[in-house]
Amino acid sequence: MSARAKARRRALDILFEAEQRDVSPLEAMRLRREATDITINEYTVTLIEGVMSQLERIDEILEQYSKGWTLERMPTVDRTALRIGAWEVLYNDDVPDGVAVSEAVALVRELSTDDSPEFVNGLLGRIQTLKKTLLA
Repeated sequence: MSARAKARRRALDILFEAEQRDVSPLEAMRLRREATDITINEYTVTLIEGVMSQLERIDEILEQYSKGWTLERMPTVDRTALRIGAWEVLYNDDVPDGVAVSEAVALVRELSTDDSPEFVNGLLGRIQTLKKTLLA
């Protein structure tokens, strides 16, 4: 697993934990640093801060383009992976869009339901296709 893939996994873990505990992701990250000897790499922090800075817009886009699914109905793991993937597609020019999509799909393939990879791939693929319009 590449360093960036590990960073994405750790970001997903922290964002998921924050939502479950109803604390801010930065607080969840601080607690994790204090409770473990795990090093949180710079890209994990970049992902968490990026997702949080654009959360309202990302959630708006996910709601608009997820056919028949509200954010609340999505499994938390899927929603979190989608937020990370959408942030990378829309706001991080250092990561090719296809890589961002495939990494989000890999996360849900490992951690979520059998239907999740197809759903995440389809939704992020649509966002990738509409990227120029969404950022205009």
